[in-house]
Amino acid sequence: MTRKRRRLILLLVCGLGLGTAAALVLTAFSDNMVFFLAPADLASKAPHNGRTFRLGGLVEAGSVEHTREGSKPVVRFRITDGAANVVVTYAGILPDLFREGQGVVTLGAMQTDGTFRASEVLAKHDETYMPKEVADALKRSGHWDPKAGAPPPASTWNTLLPKPGNGG
Repeated sequence: MTRKRRRLILLLVCGLGLGTAAALVLTAFSDNMVFFLAPADLASKAPHNGRTFRLGGLVEAGSVEHTREGSKPVVRFRITDGAANVVVTYAGILPDLFREGQGVVTLGAMQTDGTFRASEVLAKHDETYMPKEVADALKRSGHWDPKAGAPPPASTWNTLLPKPGNGG
């Protein structure tokens, strides 16, 4: 075997090893990615049952129900983006800032019965903060145009009607 042929084989083996390692890293990365969806996005981009993703929007007024599952507090509420809503269940203690009419981002998965089972609930931290994903969902649904001013008050999100001419 010539020296040139040995170098070529070594380069091919190194390239194959590097390609395999890159493929394994990318596969592991895609399995751990967490996507964000608004309630209106679920109809068109519904992930597979059991797939973890973030769901964000506003806690709909009058939808919060507190119960107990054994010794754990369980909360059931609806999240809305003005165009659609999704029922969320969460077993555990909610953040102090969680309340009706406030923006939240939840982490969890859709269940076979159509509810979203949250493993984590994040509430907005002050009156001026809006999660980027929630702001994007409001813009897409036509409920907020940043050029026209501040977003609508959170307390009105569950009563918003689509603006005429925005396909809603």
